[in-house]
Amino acid sequence: MHDPLKAKAKVVFYSATAFLAGLGLASGFGWTESSLAMPAIDESPQVSEAAVRPARDLSDAFVNLSEAVTPGVVRIEASYPISGSTLAPGIQQFFGPQPDQRQPRGSQVGGGSGFVVSNDGYIMTNDHVVNGATEVRVYFPDKRVLAAEIVGSDPFTDVAVIKVDSDRPLTPVALGNSDEAEVGQWVLAIGNPGFGAGNALDFTITAGIVSARGRSLDLIRSELSRDQTTASNQSYAIEDYIQTDAVINPGNSGGPMVDITGRVIGINSAIASRTGYYQGYGFAIPINLARRVMEDLVEYGYVRRPILGVSIDNVTVEDAEYYGLPSVSGVKVQTITPDGPAERAGLQMEDVIVSVDGVQAGYVGGLQATVAMKHPGEEVTVGYYRNGDYRETAVRLGEAPLQDDAPEVAKSEADVVERIGMEVRPLDSGLAAQYGFERESGVLVTNITPGSVAQRSNLFQGDVIIEINRTEIGSVADMDRALSEVPANTVVRFLLERNDGSQRVVNLRMPG
Repeated sequence: MHDPLKAKAKVVFYSATAFLAGLGLASGFGWTESSLAMPAIDESPQVSEAAVRPARDLSDAFVNLSEAVTPGVVRIEASYPISGSTLAPGIQQFFGPQPDQRQPRGSQVGGGSGFVVSNDGYIMTNDHVVNGATEVRVYFPDKRVLAAEIVGSDPFTDVAVIKVDSDRPLTPVALGNSDEAEVGQWVLAIGNPGFGAGNALDFTITAGIVSARGRSLDLIRSELSRDQTTASNQSYAIEDYIQTDAVINPGNSGGPMVDITGRVIGINSAIASRTGYYQGYGFAIPINLARRVMEDLVEYGYVRRPILGVSIDNVTVEDAEYYGLPSVSGVKVQTITPDGPAERAGLQMEDVIVSVDGVQAGYVGGLQATVAMKHPGEEVTVGYYRNGDYRETAVRLGEAPLQDDAPEVAKSEADVVERIGMEVRPLDSGLAAQYGFERESGVLVTNITPGSVAQRSNLFQGDVIIEINRTEIGSVADMDRALSEVPANTVVRFLLERNDGSQRVVNLRMPG
């Protein structure tokens, strides 16, 4: 006779047995081990807030500095005739090979960084960023692109001033006092390189300290000696760099070096490197010197350069011993310009100049920079040693015979397609077969200039242009007509096709 209670008990017994057996089997396979469970994440601070407060305060200071200064830092794009180079040879030895130094025809594109110094559109940068450019464009953090004129450019200090007209307010960067810069103090080097498509390196900020002052790389003098028009004047080069370990790389040239209060104390200018990229040594032009140069460039279009009328060398240990100097410091007079300011003031060959108006002149670059801060015709007091005796004399400064006319932005002879930065050919059956296109109409992009508007706008070699501003393009002549009607600084729509049949739209801004 069937007993319902016994049947239920058997079901419960077998179910429990199966469960325990399954649990054991799962355990044997490791299915129940805790190794696959989500790990316990500890997010509590490992160091107390009080312990890291000084570092956090410094970090917050860097953040605040970045937010305050970067709106005034710009990217500068300059177009050059093909006979030139984006960077002068002397600069190249520090920055290394740059994109598009020599293109087969038309113009090439180079540039660097800069920073706004006034509400009315004046921008400071390096001479080697814009000198010789046929046109200059300035890219602002708010995505505006404005044409700029070269107000003046001084190859002897590597300082230049450009100007834009803006219908919206600009954000000038405050200028500091580079004479107060101290070795060991924190600085930020800010640049706006904008390399490659998409401008991937816009607004690069690096931190470091002032490593040294009064550095001379003989860079400007070396570059001046390569040019027949300036070789005879290379002695007027002034190099009195601030050295830093803040990272400075290609494209940052012309950007500001700022102190912990956000004031500019230098213009990023060069790096000492065997590769052309940062290896621990960056150099900036002191802002006091750059500001003095800027004043003349704005007022005259060139720099009225004051001179003592001497050629000089740094004092050596042997000089100090022979002339009875109190220290190995100062500059030795090698030659005197006949009837020049120094000769009229009684200075002689082998005098050792140690100060100008009380400012120590311990080396050539320091003396040159101190004199450069003055004006032609100004009287200064020169302290010097002669035969071991300290003396002083009043010298009325002369003016260097360098009537550099303010450079003008030349008109580019390259057609608009070349200024955009690409080479094109009509797409025929041969090119269609070579590039794998089914279509045999349109204009094929055969080359893109590195650093150009085309590259930054993501046009590529192998693209076929089929429309410009919604007008069908069947030939190069169609393209020339379509672009010739577009004013400078206007956005143009390109409809492009790849050899897989996919299409995309690129909107680019027409260069001037």
